[in-house]
Amino acid sequence: MKEKRLDLLALASIPLVMTLGNSMLIPVLPMIEKELDISEFQSSLIITIYSIVAILLIPIAGYLSDKFGRKKVIIPSLIITAIGGTIAAVASWLMNEPYLIILLGRFLQGIGAAGAFPVVIPTVSDMYKEEEEVSASLGIIETANTFGKVLSPIIGASLALFIWYLPFVFVPIFAIISLLLVIFLVKVPKHKTGTNSSFADFLIDIKKVFKQSGRWLIAIFLIGGLNMFVLFGYLFHFSNMLENQYQINGMIKGFILAIPLLLLCGASYISGKKIGDNKVLMKWLIFTGNILIGIPLLFINKHLSLTMVTIILSISSLGIGISLPSLDTLITEGIEKEIRGTVTSLYSSMRFLGVATGPPIVALMEGNIRILYMTLAILSGIAAITALFAVRPED
Repeated sequence: MKEKRLDLLALASIPLVMTLGNSMLIPVLPMIEKELDISEFQSSLIITIYSIVAILLIPIAGYLSDKFGRKKVIIPSLIITAIGGTIAAVASWLMNEPYLIILLGRFLQGIGAAGAFPVVIPTVSDMYKEEEEVSASLGIIETANTFGKVLSPIIGASLALFIWYLPFVFVPIFAIISLLLVIFLVKVPKHKTGTNSSFADFLIDIKKVFKQSGRWLIAIFLIGGLNMFVLFGYLFHFSNMLENQYQINGMIKGFILAIPLLLLCGASYISGKKIGDNKVLMKWLIFTGNILIGIPLLFINKHLSLTMVTIILSISSLGIGISLPSLDTLITEGIEKEIRGTVTSLYSSMRFLGVATGPPIVALMEGNIRILYMTLAILSGIAAITALFAVRPED
């Protein structure tokens, strides 16, 4: 693992950049609403369109990475991300009514995201032979993803203090840095990149995998999607709550939003280091993590102090951090490398589906905070029950 530290660093920059490019907009959405004179639902679409496009294209990117190689998909994807970010930034800077062009830029960023972060997971799995190395490396990737979420509210809020559209400007800058790191540092083993099978053979292989392992694969897909729905749902609501209920904005708001995410980041790193190749432990970490997500959310109401809300969301974030590395490892180590990119990309699609649907659905439910958080708690309970009964390492 030590000899591939630079490769892992470069690959870890991808989820970091993709998360920054999406999550750092969350704390500035209220400001964007005021500047562009748009509704809360319209502002949530800036997050959602990015994720919806990624959902639709991720399976295609996964297949292409299996067919032609991981870097040949990742590099063009990062270029498209930079182009999309540039379009959104220039429109925000020069146009009087840039909303639709911003959505176009975010659309392109979603295309780039489809071929970048989801392909990282099978790339890491290709690079290592031992399951312990794979799980530890995926823990680092998930930590980078989460660390991006920690930095996002701080960076986004700090940049917006100067000019509201600066978060858009920094997206292409981050993407270009990641692109250069991947080009010069990542060396995927040649014998593990690409497959000569036809598309028809490929579909037969996929069908065979789901016939043999469909139960636990679908369970992992569902849990990953629910975890992201809950996370981005309550982050979106917490951001609006800080500004509207507690009158907190700017950098202070960013630091408060970062507190739950910092615990998520730490939990991801520790969990990834500890699980090794113990699939039974992975199952119970997923189950326990989702119980830890859901139960605290039942206690949130509009009368709670800011301190209590922050503590409760931090505990829930800890649960998400415990769950994610085990999900990542199970989905990679249980699948043959020839179709690993496609299967893991389907998993990533479900995660993006959670990211896409969380903010707009929460925006529609914000009128009743008790029902909102009870719903999120119930969804976490469903994820826990799914892990308990559908994920069976002994099979």
